[in-house]
Amino acid sequence: MTTTSHTPAQGPLSGVRVVELAGIGPGPFAAMLLADLGADVVRVDRPGGQGLAIDPAYDITNRNKRSVLVDLKSPDGPARVLDLAARADILVEGYRPGVAERLGVGPEACQARNPGLVYGRMTGWGQQGPLADRAGHDIAYIALTGTLGMIGSADEPPAVPANLIGDYAGGSLYLVVGVLAALHHARTTGTGQVVDAAIVDGAAHLASMIHGMLAAGGWQDRRGANLLDGGCPYYGTYETADGKHMAVGALEPRFYAEFLDLLGVGGHAGSRKDVARWAELREAVAARFKSRTRDEWTAVFEGTDACVAPVLSLREAPHHPHLAARGTFTDHGGITQPAPAPRFSATPTGIRTGPAGPGADTADVARDWDVPDLMKGQE
Repeated sequence: MTTTSHTPAQGPLSGVRVVELAGIGPGPFAAMLLADLGADVVRVDRPGGQGLAIDPAYDITNRNKRSVLVDLKSPDGPARVLDLAARADILVEGYRPGVAERLGVGPEACQARNPGLVYGRMTGWGQQGPLADRAGHDIAYIALTGTLGMIGSADEPPAVPANLIGDYAGGSLYLVVGVLAALHHARTTGTGQVVDAAIVDGAAHLASMIHGMLAAGGWQDRRGANLLDGGCPYYGTYETADGKHMAVGALEPRFYAEFLDLLGVGGHAGSRKDVARWAELREAVAARFKSRTRDEWTAVFEGTDACVAPVLSLREAPHHPHLAARGTFTDHGGITQPAPAPRFSATPTGIRTGPAGPGADTADVARDWDVPDLMKGQE
């Protein structure tokens, strides 16, 4: 079998061992973030594989990881995972509730081998509740939490924000925060625990500020009627002469004044707090933006505090001067991709390896983690 060399880890999580039971969506992304931060993440792939419907070589959620092949339905499959769990700090799985237990690799079995293990569970609905056993996807999770209903124009159906708010913000990021907090506790006490990261919980939690504003009467419980949801004419997007768009976020008085001046609609200075005049202001702003191209407006607002930016496409974004100067995107293995984030002054991160091919690192992991039985049946 083929193997890949493993570059020594960088980052603040160097020395942390993570087992990822292969899945799709928020689990792999969370494990990628841990790997980006320097953890030694071993992804347990199943024979035949499961992942995105693309060539695995382009699945960057598997970068900085290593992969082993284990058939959990084979007689000795669970034992191989338990061997890894015994040597790990964190395990991440994304099965429906009860599946890991039925496969013999649930929290009880793993923590019997390793009482300090942090066992991270990534689901949409959570481990308990009436919907816990149901299938679901990002759009349903954010729909029930009220998050989806906030997004889009008042006179149109809610806009679908890809799967960023549910899967990745409400799911992956909360799982990472949870397992790292639990790891801190485990290293203090010697006792691991189970982290139940449900996308519905995280997506609801993301709207904490909005719920506070709603309770205080500062937010209307309907779409496109508020300061931050597109209802405000100086916080939204506008089409330009070439069919592209500009984004405006001129909320504060001095930013608003500069925005109006540069746009050439200074006569609307009194409309900022007068909601009755917002429709008139929106029409004036839209008409002005329509009069020039996106690049022309970008030049007008460049270097100012008017809080206006061009709306770029995925392929355009890496070439923006600011993002290019910061190295927000990077090229690795011929793939342009977001660089690891955030940044650390003492323990810098980086992309060490490209997407791990299923099973490509079994021999290396068997040696490095001292789990020789991983190689059974794979020579």
